[in-house]
Amino acid sequence: MSAALHAQDNLGNLEALIFEASHSEVTMTDDGVARIGWTRADVPVMVDGMRLDPPAGLGSWAAFKPVDGGVMVMGDTVVFEDEITAAMDAALANGLTVTALHNHFIFDDPPVYFMHIGGHGETAKMAAGVKAVWDAIKEVRAASPTPQRSFGGMTPDANGTIEALALSEILGTEPSIADGVVKYTFARQGRMHGVEIGGSMGLTTWAAFSGTNDLAAVDGDFIMTEDEVQPVLRALRERDIHIVALH
Repeated sequence: MSAALHAQDNLGNLEALIFEASHSEVTMTDDGVARIGWTRADVPVMVDGMRLDPPAGLGSWAAFKPVDGGVMVMGDTVVFEDEITAAMDAALANGLTVTALHNHFIFDDPPVYFMHIGGHGETAKMAAGVKAVWDAIKEVRAASPTPQRSFGGMTPDANGTIEALALSEILGTEPSIADGVVKYTFARQGRMHGVEIGGSMGLTTWAAFSGTNDLAAVDGDFIMTEDEVQPVLRALRERDIHIVALH
């Protein structure tokens, strides 16, 4: 068999594996990348009062490039607010990494987010992982065709009081307290453009607790190095803390 025919056979096998695992139509590019897509036409979106048609930026996609050991996958997934947690959990549970979560629009209704994914592994496993993410989103929409605008559950009392002692023992530092909000800040050191910088220049992780001892809300910001991102995402999700942005 010639090298050209062998390469063509391999690409045909790649296409078949991805189709079987993802249940999505596969498009092969001239440079040997297999792509699948899902256009989000199920939820009407307005941007600044104008209807946003799906081709204008509401397309989820994943691209698979053959590498040693299988494929490298990269993709971008359209998610509405109430789909983020389910989509991220599915990605992390199926061998994918989550590399970004952000918006592409402003003044959009309902708000649209984009979750970037990646991975490296067996072709069928990576394609099935993408399918799992998209299926998780579809399950959310099947339960509620209109995107929800809250996490659900009870709402903490913003005028409540939190005793900081137990939190300080867990977190190993003292908080700042203002207007009933108990906030813990952790500084890190780094370099930018050859200059040493630290917490005073913004290199901080922080978490702020509001509400009461029995029912509290926490919001925060984590500063991470590249190799810390996935473990931190997993640790937060294992404790039912929602991820709202990654950049």
